[in-house]
Amino acid sequence: MDDPAQLTPAQGFSMYKFILVLLAVVIGWKLLNYSSEVSYGPGVMAPDEPQQEALDPPVSFKLDQFTVTKVANFRIKAKVLSKEGYHFGREANLSPVDLALGWGKMSDESIIEQIQISQSGRFYRWRVDSFPIPRREIETQSANMHLIPANENVANAIDDVRKGDIIELSGNLVNAVSDENGWRWTTSLTRNDTGNGACELIWVESFRVLTL
Repeated sequence: MDDPAQLTPAQGFSMYKFILVLLAVVIGWKLLNYSSEVSYGPGVMAPDEPQQEALDPPVSFKLDQFTVTKVANFRIKAKVLSKEGYHFGREANLSPVDLALGWGKMSDESIIEQIQISQSGRFYRWRVDSFPIPRREIETQSANMHLIPANENVANAIDDVRKGDIIELSGNLVNAVSDENGWRWTTSLTRNDTGNGACELIWVESFRVLTL
């Protein structure tokens, strides 16, 4: 006697099609109800400078094949100007996501919308047709930050963040050295630098999106 609980090939194929349709409906609904960018309108949303306090002496710990050294406590409230994920290369093993963050006037959408912002190759780039604020204010009130999540909850929160979000994170500015070949990745320790070496490398212990 046939097992009544066993599906025929035709029934199995129909069930497979049903599951695919159901998944397509769920994914479509999420896409329709999900925006890749958040807008709060004009106004300074993160007025304060990042907070930094040097650690003396620095504190080192092992992370996979790296030695990571905490050199300063760090906290920032800022607007996400851009987000870029990385999946390949030794840097990605430490920091899978970069955020370009803005504070002060660079957290004001009426200013940001006049600046073309992009990220690639671990750099944050901007260009303008005409300056909405002085160049030096753009340079000193925004930065590209390489994020090293301290745990899975932090990693998930960073993955979910969207352009335009107002975020608050805390942790440490760090330097990293590969135990295998001595390769180094060094953090910036000032918000006033530009170009190569001006990005912050951050061990992120707390990360949250603020609801305004």
